[in-house]
Amino acid sequence: MMFSCIFIFCLLQIPKFISAIMFNISRCYYIISEEFHHEGDVVIGAFFPLHTFYTEKKMPHSTLPYQYLDNYIQYNFKNYQYILALLFAIEEINGNPNLLPNISLGFDFYNVRFTEKDTLMNAGIWLTAHVERKVLPNYNCKKRNFTAAFTGTSWITSAQIGTLLHLFKFPQITFGPYDPLLSDRSQYSSLYQIAPKDTSLTLAIVSLMVHFRWSWVGLILPDDHKGNKVLSDFKQEMERRRICIAFVKMIPATWTSYFTKFWQNMEETNVIIIYGDIDSLEGLVRNIGQRLLTWNVWVMNVEYNIKLITDYFLLDSFHGSLIFKHNFRENFEFTKFIQTVNPSKYPKDIYLPKLWYLFFKCSFADVNCHVLDNCQSNASLDILPSHIFDVAMSEESTSIYNGVYAVAHSLHEMRLQQLQRQPFENGEGMEFIPWQLNTFLKNIEVRENRSIDWKLAIDAEYEILNLWNLPKGLGLKVKVGSYSASAPQGQQLSLSEQIIQWPEIFSEIPKSVCSESCVPGFRKVTLEGKAICCYKCTPCADNEISNETDVDQCVKCPESHYANTEKSMCYQKSVSFLAYEDPLGMALASIALCLSALTAFVIGIFVKYRDTPIVKANNRALSYILLITLTFCFLCPLNFIGQPNIAACILQQTTFAVAFTMALATVLAKAITVVLAFKVSFPGRMVRWLMISKGPNYIIPICTLIQLLICGIWMATSPPFIDQDAHTEHGHIIILCNKGSAVAFHSVLGYLCLLALGSYTMAFLSRNLPDTFNESKFVSFSMLVFFCVWVTFLPVYHSTKGKIMVAMEVFSILVSSTALLAFIFGPKCYIILLRPDKNSFNHIKKKTSH
Repeated sequence: MMFSCIFIFCLLQIPKFISAIMFNISRCYYIISEEFHHEGDVVIGAFFPLHTFYTEKKMPHSTLPYQYLDNYIQYNFKNYQYILALLFAIEEINGNPNLLPNISLGFDFYNVRFTEKDTLMNAGIWLTAHVERKVLPNYNCKKRNFTAAFTGTSWITSAQIGTLLHLFKFPQITFGPYDPLLSDRSQYSSLYQIAPKDTSLTLAIVSLMVHFRWSWVGLILPDDHKGNKVLSDFKQEMERRRICIAFVKMIPATWTSYFTKFWQNMEETNVIIIYGDIDSLEGLVRNIGQRLLTWNVWVMNVEYNIKLITDYFLLDSFHGSLIFKHNFRENFEFTKFIQTVNPSKYPKDIYLPKLWYLFFKCSFADVNCHVLDNCQSNASLDILPSHIFDVAMSEESTSIYNGVYAVAHSLHEMRLQQLQRQPFENGEGMEFIPWQLNTFLKNIEVRENRSIDWKLAIDAEYEILNLWNLPKGLGLKVKVGSYSASAPQGQQLSLSEQIIQWPEIFSEIPKSVCSESCVPGFRKVTLEGKAICCYKCTPCADNEISNETDVDQCVKCPESHYANTEKSMCYQKSVSFLAYEDPLGMALASIALCLSALTAFVIGIFVKYRDTPIVKANNRALSYILLITLTFCFLCPLNFIGQPNIAACILQQTTFAVAFTMALATVLAKAITVVLAFKVSFPGRMVRWLMISKGPNYIIPICTLIQLLICGIWMATSPPFIDQDAHTEHGHIIILCNKGSAVAFHSVLGYLCLLALGSYTMAFLSRNLPDTFNESKFVSFSMLVFFCVWVTFLPVYHSTKGKIMVAMEVFSILVSSTALLAFIFGPKCYIILLRPDKNSFNHIKKKTSH
């Protein structure tokens, strides 16, 4: 079938044949009739636009014999389907014995020229049935039964005829696009719109934009009340779905040569929505074809727009277009009916002879312009290319078909009521006044579950068609999807993307955006003074991600996660602490163990050489206590290394505080003992008692108890606990011990510093005592180092985070403990091990004598 159409169409393009048609047109074409009639007992009026007269001459068209037949007339044979739909419905009804038995329907056809004067003239002639094209108001010359007038496709035509018919309350059915203006019962009391309302069309088109991520689209609308209403609907829905309008073009009522600015900025977007009816879009569609705008995706409403594409070359500009068409059941009987239509079957038809003459090489008989000779044997309308004549029943034809049935059922109901009141005699026809039909028309249900009750809003379903023009001239409309407003949310739009053909310039799904999409890891920043669809992309902030395109805000990763380098994903942080396996932890642990071993070695030396003068002279008991305490001080850092737990966190601070308190208290006791020993040269009762009772040794437990009390209060009120630091090291959660009460921690340090200050003071006072083994100077140096370490520790401790903070505290403990070991016991070990000659009573006597 398709290849037959293409073959026939190619034959039509043969230059010699075209030339012959254009310059040898029969005189029969100049005998133009404005109307023809199909007889019946009850007559329907049909006002359809099939050809237009021009007041100024037009040049003959070189390639479209079916479009411009001479310098004054323009035909649109696609609209001829309206007449066939009317005829098909009437023949079905006349052949149905159960619907209007013994009564036949007929019709009077009048061409609509789109001029108000001619339109009203034809309506007046039909009402008066005057043959001389004169209007005689309130007269019916032929005394025929009129039923209803069918008008379309323009709301303007329906409104013009409706103004006249409103005076007589004459029923009028319009099959053009639904228009709210025509529902005004005060102006059009007897007008019924049979076309479904476009209640969901805006939602359907915007859903398509959202599906393909087209956020920057143009709008072309008629410059009338309906265009303004649709523009408002589009703006509201697009704003809700975050789609921006690149431009709005309002189609003027009249196209002029000065209207070139209409086409400016058309290249700003790849997707343009065209909304309107046949009348308002005729000039636009032809201009698009003439300008060969082949780089746009046209999204059009219903099928009205495609009816305008009757030009072979116009199809190139609209290849890849998407058309929204009301979903209705296809009538295959109508297609069969079209195959039987020919001029001999309907001799009164004024258009069939012209179609056969143009496309099937027929010639007019000299006597009668309705008689044809030398026609092709297989001549039929169904072999014509679809862009010339489409055999599939269009939406308008379906509305006409349903409208005729609505009229027939209304007449049938009226006849039944009349028969009940006063039965007719045999052979008597049906008599009624047309306005009586309104009562029945209001609530008649017609096919496709539609109603011509103007109060009924229909939630329409739409088919989405894709126009294919490959191969050239095919003009095939392929269903690629559908939209149903009644479907569940998220399932309203259905598309088969793989079969959609786009304009040839696009190798993939076209993009239509004002700004390129922001990839994951970036967010949109709206530009001032621009539409929300025009923006720039900026990277997400630290530890924030965006894993989708075109996000407005980045999402912050949870505390337990971190953002990757591209800032597109959050990864789980690994747990980290100052472990023995870490180089830093291993080094500190090794140093602590080595120093504790060294301290144990010093204890061994002092035990071995306990009877030597140097050991005796420096108070062996206090030296042993200090060395043992320093051993524990060196072992304290081991509590800080390894995975923290509650016990470790508590032991870290308490063992450190108690061990250092005992060490400093021991140093203080040694310093006081030296001072008291010097005072023996001038003995007093108190000094003698202190020396005998070894009073300075009590300083150690007293000072230790005070520190234990501070630690007890600390542990009772706000003890240390396990804490997490998720910010210091990227990608890691550091587990460490939180000190709990900062006041308690600083109180412990302050108390240690107080003890160190006391020891330093006593050592300083005894620095010049004439003792051979006077260690006051070494105690002073050790306390000075202690102060330097811990005074430096506080600001550094508070300025570091994570494992470094823990390591800093461990380092301070090790350094301060080493200072005590080195300065107090280093010189003694040097004498004991390397200079034993100085470790004798003779040397002491010699130093004393001097």
